Formats: sequence, structure tokens, C-alpha cells
Amino acid sequence: MLCCLSLTPLALAGAAQAQAATQTRTTPAGRPTHPVAVGAQPPAKPAPAVARGVTEVDVGARRSDFAFPLAQHDPDATTRLSADLLRERDVTTLRGLEHVAPNLTMQSINGTASSNFYLRGAGFNDFTQNNMPPVLTYMDDVAYAYPAMSNGLMFDLAEAEVEPGPVGTKHGQSTTGGEVRLRSNDPTTTWHYGGMEDIASYARSRSEAYVSGPLAKGWSFRLAGQTRQGGGWQYNPSNSAHLGDADLWALRGKLRWQPNDRTTIQLGGHFVQDNSQVVTAVPVDRLIGTQPLPGYGMGRQATWSARPEFANLVGRGAGLKPSEHNQYWGADLRIIHDFGPAAFTAISAFETERQGEYTDQDGTALSQADTYRTIDANVFTQEARLNGAALHGRLNWVVGAYYQRSRMNQRFFFDYTDYTARGYMMATSFGMNQESVSEFGNVSYKLPHNVTLWAGLLHELDDRGITGLTSQIFGGKTQNFMPESTAANQFAGQVGVSWQFLPQALLYYKMSKGFKPGGFTANNTQVQAQLDPFKPETVLTYELGLKSDPVPGRLRLNAAAFYNDFHNQQVVGTVLIPNYGPLSEITNAPKSESWGFEGTLEAHPFGHLFVLQNIGWQRGNFQDFPNVDRAATNAYHKATNQWKAIERNFNGVDNGSPKLTLNGSATWRQPLPAGYRLDMGPDWQYRGSQAITVGGTGFYRLPPYFLLGAHVTLHSPSQLWDITAYARNILDRRYAESGGMATTTYFYIPGEPRFIGGRIACHF
Repeated sequence: MLCCLSLTPLALAGAAQAQAATQTRTTPAGRPTHPVAVGAQPPAKPAPAVARGVTEVDVGARRSDFAFPLAQHDPDATTRLSADLLRERDVTTLRGLEHVAPNLTMQSINGTASSNFYLRGAGFNDFTQNNMPPVLTYMDDVAYAYPAMSNGLMFDLAEAEVEPGPVGTKHGQSTTGGEVRLRSNDPTTTWHYGGMEDIASYARSRSEAYVSGPLAKGWSFRLAGQTRQGGGWQYNPSNSAHLGDADLWALRGKLRWQPNDRTTIQLGGHFVQDNSQVVTAVPVDRLIGTQPLPGYGMGRQATWSARPEFANLVGRGAGLKPSEHNQYWGADLRIIHDFGPAAFTAISAFETERQGEYTDQDGTALSQADTYRTIDANVFTQEARLNGAALHGRLNWVVGAYYQRSRMNQRFFFDYTDYTARGYMMATSFGMNQESVSEFGNVSYKLPHNVTLWAGLLHELDDRGITGLTSQIFGGKTQNFMPESTAANQFAGQVGVSWQFLPQALLYYKMSKGFKPGGFTANNTQVQAQLDPFKPETVLTYELGLKSDPVPGRLRLNAAAFYNDFHNQQVVGTVLIPNYGPLSEITNAPKSESWGFEGTLEAHPFGHLFVLQNIGWQRGNFQDFPNVDRAATNAYHKATNQWKAIERNFNGVDNGSPKLTLNGSATWRQPLPAGYRLDMGPDWQYRGSQAITVGGTGFYRLPPYFLLGAHVTLHSPSQLWDITAYARNILDRRYAESGGMATTTYFYIPGEPRFIGGRIACHF
């Protein structure tokens, strides 16, 4: 009977120095005692017949006090995150990854489970969630075309990775911003089980459990689940109602068959039901009308409302609060066979989402921008690839193909009853069909003197169309719009060189071209021109990086500098509809750029102290971007009560992304009598100011913020259990997590207040 020891993020025992190339052993529950390095280059001959968690130990490896030692020899800027670090920093949703990775901003759309990504300045606010994001999410090597599909799945994880920059020549799909890769624990060949209970402020409860083991010869399984309840911290001072309680449960299962030592066949599936309430908007400025705003600042107070007529229209009960009514499920089949010279991998997956989201976007008791959105979507993906090596491991290669087919139907309901310029309820409906296919390959060759050259190429065809779009005013007219389509045929690629100039130091340089297909804006459509597709986005990225352990076991420093040259960068701009008002619209900035750096410092300066610090800094601007100046247009309307588009070219204007992001932690590991151990320390996060409109200033920008947390964990001598007390946002700072615009107000989505909690975890 073994237990998963909860280790500090920096104190995971390592397994190798430069020449140790084998994978290392992990505990049966899936957390590494000697971390498995997950590099950008897949191994030439993976051991598919061995589950993650039971691979061999390199007995010649040297102990390291830092995680993922083998990845120090991979030429990339990927941030690798252990399961223990994710748990210690309370990363339980996809958006929590911005607390532990540099140059990453992940934000909720109007307080809901849908998210937007910004990585190294690449990203955009896809409020309709019907387009491919610039940063793709992968769960167990399955790409999620729509980020919301990962909602509720961040439990029983083995590790996570955040890779910035263009990707797609080694697996999956091409994109311009990067990837977030999540890996859940695999089945084990011996019996193990465990659970975790976490209770915190505002009656928040999180529970997890898993069981894993053999079923018959060659057969094993893993079943894991989680529930989330409570935690609602917003309240309405007018009626004392509170808002934000979680109500989610999720299950994930894996069934693995290993008929021989060269073949693995695994069937996986998951189901998530999410009926959680959401964080609602807090208005910060009124653009239209004279009604006073609640004026609650960014504290716990908020106002919302849903008229019974609107709740009845969307098929929900009276007293509807801002909330989710979402269901996700999916299944995947993977087949891995080692032929000797090459290993074959095939992954087939089918994912679905059924969403029903109600948000009060004006943030007042009036019905001026109440919105209910339904999404019915499914995605089928198929990937096949061969990984191989030759010439005594000097030559490594991968070739493969990827296919994706998605179908989506959306319907937006709007309640504008109290907005005098409209005074009605309406709905916009549309369908979306998409299909793409790509072929990719990557080859690397190791020269003398520890120099390695590599190159990759990807070709992708993408075809998508929007159909059946209607805009219906209830009790009024219905508009029917013509279908639109867009297709792309593009190449992406990468070339690079790395030099392991010291056993503990690697220098690399690479150039990458990324590609992302075009799409459509389909929210609140009033004129046919709003359905004109935006163009594909391409980026040429130059990156110079260093990975080093200058004092092995004591100091690690990784850093990368980058420059992005964008063409037709996809940006949320503004379109003015005459006699209607400004609307957000995804469009293209013909020319733009961004540059910056990120770094990770890990230090074990003495005895019991371990320090981790991530830093990300980036700048960027538009070099050519003609569009409507929303601030000037709104100001003109305030002065004249007339809508007139004020055009300008945003040449030289900052791209609006946070310039500086910081996050880190310090942990003191203190041995105690009788074999107990106490881990304690603070953690912190800073995010700079971020624009929510192009060229935004004043309330058009989210203010910067700094958050402080802390934890203390008691580990048992038997390693069967651990107990943690923690605090998040200790200083109870008021801050804006994201923001946007409704019909009459600009609003912020406030971040969580102080949470104090505790958890106990057991693993057998």
C-alpha cells in the first residue's frame, strides 16, 4: 500500500542529468516521485505498453531538487506544472493557470465558464465562442476546439503544460498563440484509491475521489470524480439575495488493454454537469441613459434581475439568477503500437457541449442587457502519427495527419425591455459547420559538439460556414440573413538550432510561422455586412531561449525572448450600426507586432527554503489598423445624442495586453519529530493593466492588481495523508478579473475576495 506524498512545487525529487534519457518512476496514484520530463520533442520510441506511473527508473540518475530535469534539454519555453504545484496554488479551473505561468492571461467571458486566452499578447475576446481560439486546450492529447469543453475536467491531473508560440508540426492542430496541455492520471496495474475534501469560506466545498487497478490480465482501469458546491460571495443589498454558488459534478474513466508489451489500447470518457451560478457584472460607467448606477465599486455587492417574462421565454423558472445550465461529455479511443523502428499512435475523439448561460450584462436591476445563450455543439477529431529514430538516436522524426469536424447551433436571447431605444426582447440564432484537415512533420538531427538542428512543416485546409442566421424581435419583425462561408489553405512551419554548450546549460534559437483560420462574428446581428468573415491570422515568431542549472540542485534559470510579426491579427474591434449603436466585431488588424520575454527562477539557496518566481513582460502595438474609435464615438453620442462613427487608424497604439505578469511562491520545508513534515509559505500574483477596447484608457482598461496567498501543510510520516490550511487573496483586494460592454454600461467582472480554507487528502 503506497501513498502519494504531497510535495512542494520545487522539491520534487528529480531523476537525471544531461545524458539520462529514460523516463522515471512515478507513484501509483500518478504523481511523480522522480518527475517525468515532458519535452516538446516526443520520444522516438515511447513505451506504449507501460502506463504512466510505472515506467522504469534510471539507477544512474542524479537526484535533483527541481522538477522535470529531462525537460531542461528540450529547446522550448514550455512551462511545466506538476500536480502538486497545481494543488498547492489552488488551480482547479483552466483560468487558474494564469497564477502559475508567465505571460498568460485567461479570463472569463461575462463571469461564465467560457474563457478567453491571451499568451504573449496573442489572443482575442471571442464572446460568441464559435471560432478557433489562438491558444488551444488539449486534454490527454485531445484538442478542444472550444475552450468551454474543458470546464470541470481539472481534477485527478498528473501534470499540465503551457507552451507559447506557434505550434502544430509535431501533433494536433496549428495555431498562432500556443497550447495548454492537461494530462490526467492513467490506470495502474495494482490497486490504488484515494480522495480529497476541501472546505473554505462562503460554504465552498470541493470533493475528489479516484480508484485505479487491474481487472484481468492485461486490463486495467481508472475512475475519478469530483463535485463542487457553494462558494457564492456576491450579494444584492436590495433584497439580501446571494450569488455565485457552485453546483457541479464530473466523472472521468479510463479502460486500458495491453495485449502485449508493444501495444496499448485505451478507451476514455467523461461527463460533466454544471448548474453553477456565475459572478455577475459590476457597472463602472453608464454610456446611455440617466439612471444612476449602483455605485458599489468592486466589492461583494452586485445587482441583477430577470423578468418573469424573459425567464419564461428562455424556458427557465422564475427567480432566475445569473447561472450556467451546462452539460459536457466526450469519449476517446487511442491505439499505440511500437513497431521497433517507429511507434504508431492513433487518437479518435468525440466531444460535445450543451450550454445554457444567463448573464445580466448591464449589472443593474433594469432589463437593459439581460442575455441568455444556448449552445449545442459537437466535435469529432482524428489524429494519426508515427514517431521514429535512426542513426543511433541522432535522427528523430514524426509525421502525421489531423482531421477535425465540428457542428454548432447557437441562440442568443436579449431582454432590452428597459432600454428605451429598443424596448423589446429579441433572439439571434445561427448554425456553424466546420471541417479541416492537416498534414505535419518534424525532423531533428544531432550534430557533433551537442548541436541539434530541427525543422517542421504543416499544411492545413480549413472550411467553415455560418448558416440559418435569423434576428427575431418578439412582437416585431424577423430578419433572415444569407449564409456566409470562408476557406483557408495555409502552410505553417518551424526551423531551429540548439546547443548544449554545458551539461547544465542549453541555448536555442528558432523561427516559427503560425496559422489560424478565419471565422465569423454572430452576436446580435443587425445587417448582412456583420457576417462578412474575418481573415485568417498568421504570425512569424523569432525566439531565443536559455535553459540552465548553473548550480545543480540549488539554482535553475530558464528564459526566452520573442518577437511576433502578425499579419491580419484577429482583434475585437467596433462596428457602428446606424440608429442602433456600437457593437463589438471580430476583425483583422492588417499589421501588428509584439515582443517581450519570460523567465522562471527556481532556487534552493539553503536548507529548507525553496523559491519559485515567474516573470513575463511583453509590449506590442498595431502598425496598421483602421477601425471605429469606440471611446470617441461614445463621447460624441453623449454630447449630441446621435450615433456617428468616429474613424481612426490605430497605428502605433498599444495592443492592450498586460505588460507585466508576475507569479511565484516560497516554501519552507520543516522536518518534525516522528517523521512528520511541515511545508509552509506565501504565494503571489501580479497582473498589469489591460485594455478592454482598442486603445482603451480610463474605465476602458482593467486596473492592475496584486494578490497574496499562503499555505501550511502537514505531511504524515506514513505518507498516507496530508492536511493543508490555506488563504487566497489574504489582503482582500478588490480587483477586476475581466470586463466588457453591454448596451448601456461598461462593466467589470470582479475577482474573488479573501478565501480561507482547509483540505485533507489521502492516497492508498
